[in-house]
Amino acid sequence: MWMRVKLQRFVSLATLALGMAPACALAQSVAPFLGRWDLTLKDQQHEYPSWLEVKQQDGQLKAQMTGRWGNARELPRVEIVNGTLTFVSPKEEESSKADLVFEGELEGGSLHGVMNGLDGTTWTWEGRRAPVLEENRTPRWGKPIQLFNGKDLRGWKMSASGSRVWTVQDGNLISPGNGPELIADRKFKDFKLHIEFNCGEDSNSGVYLRGRYEIQIETESQAEPPSHHTGGVYGFLAPMPELSRSPDKWQTFDITLIGRRVTVVQNGTTIIDHQEIPGLTGGALDSHEELPGPIYLQGSEKGHVAFRNIFVTPAQY
Repeated sequence: MWMRVKLQRFVSLATLALGMAPACALAQSVAPFLGRWDLTLKDQQHEYPSWLEVKQQDGQLKAQMTGRWGNARELPRVEIVNGTLTFVSPKEEESSKADLVFEGELEGGSLHGVMNGLDGTTWTWEGRRAPVLEENRTPRWGKPIQLFNGKDLRGWKMSASGSRVWTVQDGNLISPGNGPELIADRKFKDFKLHIEFNCGEDSNSGVYLRGRYEIQIETESQAEPPSHHTGGVYGFLAPMPELSRSPDKWQTFDITLIGRRVTVVQNGTTIIDHQEIPGLTGGALDSHEELPGPIYLQGSEKGHVAFRNIFVTPAQY
């Protein structure tokens, strides 16, 4: 009797182990793909920054992505089969005739793959693990640097040429509306930014930190999610409390960015307090999150926004 019980226990344990083996193998095959990735999409002539996060939730694989523009959104399909990661960005999000299907494999810790491009050709893409960007040292603050002289566009460049351009009027920078972005020449890693803005009625712009993370400015996004409202990190962090919209009125942002941690103070009220920015927002200049980057002002959205008194105080360690 004792031998029979012992044998039954042995068989039960062996059966359990065999049942767990496929699950363990699956977990091991999925684990290397989990986490945040800085993506670069490449056609024949251009490179486009993008961002991806892959995670397991309630036993299922999930993914969210920031495309070339717009905000981070959940993807309808992501799977890992035989060492190949496949994920799909819907055509509605990409202004494309077909869904964008990404396929990639791990090579030396990086992702490399192909996708169907918007122009009907095959694009390539690669992904590097997004840096943690934790900074445990307490910074010393340097001297404030004036980025806008109140007279002209010296120290700035527009992202494209055309009939719609940024102008300086009465000592203020004026966005063109549906025109180019305005990018500062100087680059910074960790810093404090003071900037004053006046957003016209039914207008939209934004301030990009390191050229990669947009702090939203708008008077026309009431129906959109809270993270799309003034003071939010577009698509990621909502302002809390959210201040009332004030078109045609001068307001202030005092923004501190250290690593991924951002604090946003609007008109003297803290609306984002030392929160982590998970990844790139749409419209980023590049996907190299580990590098210093410029302040840039969005001019591609509608309406007109004025800016003045733009100062950056760099962190020193």
